Amino acid sequence: MPTVAVIVVAAGSGTRLGESEPKAFVGLRGKPILEHALLGVFDAIEPAQVVVVAPRAKLTTASGIARRVAGVASDLVSVVEGGDTRQASVAAGLAALGEEVEIVLVHDAARALTPGTLFDRVIAAIGEGAGGVIPALPVSDTIKRIEGGAVAETVERRDLVHVQTPQGFPRRALAEAYARASTEFTDDAALFQDAGGTVTVVEGEARAFKITTPWDLRRAENVLGAGSSLRTGIGVDVHAYDDTAPLWLGGLYWPDEPGLSGHSDGDAVIHAICDALLSAAGLGDLGNRFGTSDPRFDGARSEVFLRETLAMVQGSGFAVGNVAVQVIGIRPRVAPRRGEVESRLTALVGAPVSVAATTTDGLGFTGRGEGVTAIATALLTS
Repeated sequence: MPTVAVIVVAAGSGTRLGESEPKAFVGLRGKPILEHALLGVFDAIEPAQVVVVAPRAKLTTASGIARRVAGVASDLVSVVEGGDTRQASVAAGLAALGEEVEIVLVHDAARALTPGTLFDRVIAAIGEGAGGVIPALPVSDTIKRIEGGAVAETVERRDLVHVQTPQGFPRRALAEAYARASTEFTDDAALFQDAGGTVTVVEGEARAFKITTPWDLRRAENVLGAGSSLRTGIGVDVHAYDDTAPLWLGGLYWPDEPGLSGHSDGDAVIHAICDALLSAAGLGDLGNRFGTSDPRFDGARSEVFLRETLAMVQGSGFAVGNVAVQVIGIRPRVAPRRGEVESRLTALVGAPVSVAATTTDGLGFTGRGEGVTAIATALLTS
C-alpha cells in the first residue's frame, strides 16, 4: 500500500448550485464533477490510496466513477459514507486509511479542475519536513472591512491569501487533531492549527477554484472547452550501440549495459519525445533545433534538449496533454524499470508519459542487437 492517501470529500449537497443532484454528481462537460476531480488526483506522480467520501444515496454511483477513473489502480480506491458536516465526512475518510499511510491530503471534489501538479507540490512540501501544508494564491482585490454596511477601513492585502485544497498533513498528527476537535472549522488547516500544528503555504493554482454557484460551473465549462484544440505529433530516433559509452535511456542511467552512440548522450527515448513535441507544435525537429554541428551539445545530457523543447512548445501557446513512447530493441530490458522510467519522464515533461517496449523477433538491425529505436507520440492542447 502507498504511504500517501488522498481523501476526496464529495458528500455535500451543494444547494447554492441549484441542481437536483448533490454537487459532486452534477455534470460538467459530459462527466460528473467528481470524475473531473479524480482525474486530477490520478494525474499526480506519487501513488496514493484514494478514499472518496460520498452521500449514502450516491455510494454505488461514486464507486463506479472512482473505479472507472482509477482503471488498473482500482484496488487503491474505496468509497465511504459521509457525515452531516464536512468535518464528519473527513473523519470518516480518515477511519478508512490503511495502516501504511503516513501523509494525508484532504481535497474538495468541488475543486474539480485542480491539476495533479498541485498534489505533487503539497506532498513534496510535507516530505521536506513541513507540518500542515496548504496551497494558496495571493489576494489581488482591494479588501475593505465594513461596519453596519459602511466601510470602516482598507485592509492591507499583502499578507492575505486565497486558500485552496488539497491540504496535506502528517497522518498521525491530523488524526490526533480530529480526535480532539470539539467545534466545527471551515477547513482542515484551521482544525490542525487549533490543535497546535504548524501550517505552511505552497503556491496554489488558478484552475483549483471551487465550483459553488451556477456562475462557477459555467466558468469551469469555459476552462475545459473554450477554444481548446488538440495537436498530435510523432517522433522517431535511432541510435547504434557503443560499448565505450555509458547508457542513458529515458532519463535514467543503465549500468552494465552498452551505451548509445551520438553527438549528445544518445538518449533515443528523450530525443524521440522532443521530436514528437516539436512535430505537434509545428516547430520543426530536433536536428534543425539542436544540430550535431553545434559544439555546445557535444556530450550534453538529453534533458537539456527536453527542457528547451518544452520551453518552445509552451512559448507557442501549447500545453502537453500526454506522451507515449515505444522502445524497440533487445537491450536493455525496459520492463523491470518501466515504472521508474515513466516517473522520471513524467517529472521532466510535466505531463503523463507512458512507456512500452518490444523486440522485432530477430529481424532488422534492432533484432540483430545493433541498436535501439524509440517512437514517441505527443498530444498538445491549446
